[in-house]
Amino acid sequence: MGKSLLHTPEGVRDIYGEEYERKLIIERRLHDTIRRYGYQDIQTPTFEFFDVYSKQIGTTPSAQLYKFFDKEGNTLSLRPDFTPSCARCAAKYFMDEKGPIRLTYSGNTFTNTSSLQGKLKEVTQMGAELMMEPSVLADAEMIAMVIDALQSCGLSDFQITIGEVEYFKGICHQAGIEDDVELRLRDFISAKNYFGVQELLEQCGVDGNQARILLRLSDTVMGKSDLGEAKKAVSNRRSLQAIERLEALYAVLKEYGVEKYVTFDLGLLSKYHYYTGVIFKGYTYGVGDAIVTGGRYDTLLSCFGKSAPAIGFMVVVDDLMEALARQKLQPDIRCDGVLIAYEEKTYLRALQKAQKLRQDGVRVALVPLSQSPDDWKTYARGQLIERVILMKKEGNEEFS
Repeated sequence: MGKSLLHTPEGVRDIYGEEYERKLIIERRLHDTIRRYGYQDIQTPTFEFFDVYSKQIGTTPSAQLYKFFDKEGNTLSLRPDFTPSCARCAAKYFMDEKGPIRLTYSGNTFTNTSSLQGKLKEVTQMGAELMMEPSVLADAEMIAMVIDALQSCGLSDFQITIGEVEYFKGICHQAGIEDDVELRLRDFISAKNYFGVQELLEQCGVDGNQARILLRLSDTVMGKSDLGEAKKAVSNRRSLQAIERLEALYAVLKEYGVEKYVTFDLGLLSKYHYYTGVIFKGYTYGVGDAIVTGGRYDTLLSCFGKSAPAIGFMVVVDDLMEALARQKLQPDIRCDGVLIAYEEKTYLRALQKAQKLRQDGVRVALVPLSQSPDDWKTYARGQLIERVILMKKEGNEEFS
């Protein structure tokens, strides 16, 4: 039993030493970038009432939630996603606010997936939410901020893929596709499962032009020039407005100077069904899934009593770390602080030295002197300590 207790459950892991130091650096860079855009920090609970993540709200499927009960019998859930929590907070604390609400968060999320495929069940997410702002300018700010944040972490070779949920929904409405079929179709298109889409459309009797457009969504990634072709392919107003929104968004992103990082994918959909308009994901080399997801969720806040448009994004910090490591772009670790090794008769002198350095803001570790100088050098490197002082009766010995 003692041996088994040394191991973590499947899907979670310990992070320590240099790896954790690098993670803190990445989190700080992301946070500093988001703060520069005027966002204020918010901390939400690690668990909420189950209904905050219910099927009606459109978040993570119930089977993938970690659920438990409190002593009053209420069903609670560990958060799988920050956006519903932030929406609840906005409805609670900013009910009468008329101007834009900018929030940023950081913390761990928990998803009880049965097929891990190398993915963690607990990951760190950092993101931002912009509420009470329906314009395409807000869409552009969010995407430009994502690009800025990734660049601040040292990433340069990445792509932000942008879609529009309304383009897909407009085609489904025109084709007379029912809501339950639309959800299944959404899953197939999200997975780029061309044959799954084809089979489902045939079962539902959808044919002709609408079927051809939906099939194309399952295997097409586009540049800006392709939006015009996508626009010509549809006739319903809902889909046309979606393309016009993307064209306007691209124009603003050009003003930010970030258009080279942008592609379009009208088949880009999400497992989070609360997304209502512009949706986007960020991809880079070395990671098999998106390191950034985001989009507009203009109806989510109304589930909590506040009717307000909103858009947000989140970065999966663990996946970003993996990408940086595989691209050899990890941040450098700066050793600092002092290790003071003392003999029994020099302890008080060592303590006085340590206290003075600590008052000056220096990190100091006090340890008994019981090893050779070479051993202390190795120990100090492992503790990310820059300088070693061996405090002996006959005098001090210092080295880096």
